[in-house]
Amino acid sequence: MLDIKYIREHQKEIKQAIVEKRIKLNLDQLLAFDDKRRALVKQIDDVRSERKKSADRTEKATGKKRETFIEEGKKIKERIAQFEVELHSVGEEYENLMIKVPTIPSADTPRGKDDSENVEVYRSGEPTKFDFKPRSHIELAESLDLIDFERGAKAAGYRGYYLKNEAVMLQMGLLTHALKKAISHGFTPIIPPTLVKEFVLFGSGYFSGRKYNPETDEIYKIANEDKLADGTLQKEDRFLVGTAEPSLLAYYANEVLDEKQLPLKLCGFSQCYRSEIGSYGKDTKGLYRVHEFMKVELVGITQADVAVAEKLHTEMLDLAKELHTDLGLPYRVIQICTGDMSAGKYKQFDIEAWMPSRDGWGETGSASNFLDWQSQRLNVRYKDARGEFRHVYMLNATALPSPRPLIAILENYQTKEGEVVVPQLLRDYVQKEKIGKSKAV
Repeated sequence: MLDIKYIREHQKEIKQAIVEKRIKLNLDQLLAFDDKRRALVKQIDDVRSERKKSADRTEKATGKKRETFIEEGKKIKERIAQFEVELHSVGEEYENLMIKVPTIPSADTPRGKDDSENVEVYRSGEPTKFDFKPRSHIELAESLDLIDFERGAKAAGYRGYYLKNEAVMLQMGLLTHALKKAISHGFTPIIPPTLVKEFVLFGSGYFSGRKYNPETDEIYKIANEDKLADGTLQKEDRFLVGTAEPSLLAYYANEVLDEKQLPLKLCGFSQCYRSEIGSYGKDTKGLYRVHEFMKVELVGITQADVAVAEKLHTEMLDLAKELHTDLGLPYRVIQICTGDMSAGKYKQFDIEAWMPSRDGWGETGSASNFLDWQSQRLNVRYKDARGEFRHVYMLNATALPSPRPLIAILENYQTKEGEVVVPQLLRDYVQKEKIGKSKAV
């Protein structure tokens, strides 16, 4: 969410961003509601001042004059109530429109209509070539007893799975290495809550509107109620996060930070949950699109300085690239165009690893700079050198998720015999150089 003063000062640029990001929003309508809202606030203040004067007159008056002033006071009170009802209605419309206002994308963000116009900006390695017909990660996982999709679906439903044997240590090795590397780059490790309040997901932009919408938001809502320490029932909604980012950003919600603390660099290790309601019919088999996985996520919080935020954005992206290089995977970085970018983002890059079974690149991470779009919602500020309060800039990047790099490892490191060579980096975790067939459990 952006500041209304900023919106008024940058109407032309924001209108262009609305078009470029394909957002359904009439900015003139928003500004008209703001004018009406301001006018109503002034009217209420004026009538309250009038009511105070009436109350003073009533207190001093006697007899019929006092009765007249009392009646006058009642009418003024009714007018205030009417204005307040109208203000609430206008305020609701104003807020519904305000949350749709996009961040103006960076000047170097590619202008394009959809993901077909994203731009490759970096590549490491080329697609793996085989002198045999390669197997998919599903075939390899089943023949090597690494993943059980059938029993996963039996226990957890659609997209459920069990990781087994060497796959467990491959995954834990991936995430442990990512966590260690992030710490070595100065990121503070955190295991955050994954069951969170509504404001956490609204504040970080994971709701499509002001409230949770089960038709569009790929988030799991927890239906049962909590019992508090005094025995009363807590009826506030709870949700499962799809990444550690919302929990990490909400750590400082409604706080004022010391500028000397900035920039802050956090890395969160968490379980992640996504309903994937928008992916009906896509990637229905395998690990590419699942409801539950693990991830190491990077979060940055900086001063309200684009240059400082850009520098940290580059650092976070470079760390993610380094992790892919460590694994010896062919990968590329694409810069996301305006038409494929969500409302709050200033700039975004995705990392994609080569996945032979897809005969293409598969997304394994993303790095985004939101400027103050999230901090306005979460109310995270700092006091600058001049003593002024400013909203911080917020960024996030995937260090490594669990399932998709596992796909890339199994498929790129497979042999003609149907075995999988363990990447050098992960051999201490797996305790072997090659994964072959083992006795099924």
